Amino acid sequence: MMLDPATLLALALGATVALSAVILLALVTNPASRRFRRRLSAVSSNQRRTTAVKGTPEARALSRRDSTTPGMDRFVKRYLPHRDLLVARLTRTGRAITISQYAIATAGLTTVSIVLALAFIRLSFLPCVLIGLAIGLWLPHFVIGRMGKRRIAAFLNLFPDAIDLLVRALRSGLPISEAIVSAAHEIADPVGAEFRTVESGMRMGRDLDSLLWDIAKRIDAPELRFFIIALNVQRETGGNLAETLANLSDLLRRRRAMRQKARAMASEARASTAILGSLPILVTGILFMTSPNYIKVLFTDVRGLMLVALAVGMLLTGIGIMIRMAKFEI
Repeated sequence: MMLDPATLLALALGATVALSAVILLALVTNPASRRFRRRLSAVSSNQRRTTAVKGTPEARALSRRDSTTPGMDRFVKRYLPHRDLLVARLTRTGRAITISQYAIATAGLTTVSIVLALAFIRLSFLPCVLIGLAIGLWLPHFVIGRMGKRRIAAFLNLFPDAIDLLVRALRSGLPISEAIVSAAHEIADPVGAEFRTVESGMRMGRDLDSLLWDIAKRIDAPELRFFIIALNVQRETGGNLAETLANLSDLLRRRRAMRQKARAMASEARASTAILGSLPILVTGILFMTSPNYIKVLFTDVRGLMLVALAVGMLLTGIGIMIRMAKFEI
């Protein structure tokens, strides 16, 4: 049974108000206890903060522990599945994004999408809720993934230059740990920021190998693993580390050039994928604006919903196949 637009708008506004009330309640629950825990955490971590450089991942990690939304943190920790995977994705962005902030952004975006769908698409309530959930869950996941990939790309772009700095420091007589500390203050971020975590970790007594593998967890790239394995092999077998790293730097530059060449060769296939994948969405949007009664049957009738689900599945399958065909592993 179709509801009139006024009823749909009232339901959407009621859901928005209820969600806002829940979020505000989580934020203001027991403020005295929150202030006490925050002051206690600040006093206990004061010594650790003195060793962390402002703006480095250590400082961001320490600030992340002093969350401004402890109620939401407890809720997310209890009910969110695969929390460690989400924490790893947020850490790869290099920004101080907490799980609570991610959850609030997802909930807010879902609510806004439902309200906009009810106001402009004018479908029944259930399809608008499904559309809002799809947008609210997919868009933050996509943005966080893009931020992580962009940071890894920026790291790999500067990594050969950082290895050259290490080679020059090693040839001047410095040990590898001092060479990494020296390069951390000369190279730009994100390589400099990650290398400064090594400096802070060694001041706290951690070994170099574990610190480098911690960076490899945040920067999931084979080039960095090549570097760490080369250091481990040289430590066990001996040899000229400067020459090994110089060869590795040259290898990484040739690998990057070959990857860019393969990307240029596959540009036509990627453009075809983008055009063919966007055409059904564009046509559906145009029909919604020009002939809404003609296209609305697909979203109000059960048979239409089945056809839409089949079409979306076929479209996603075709896009996935074309992306796999245009992707080269180097």
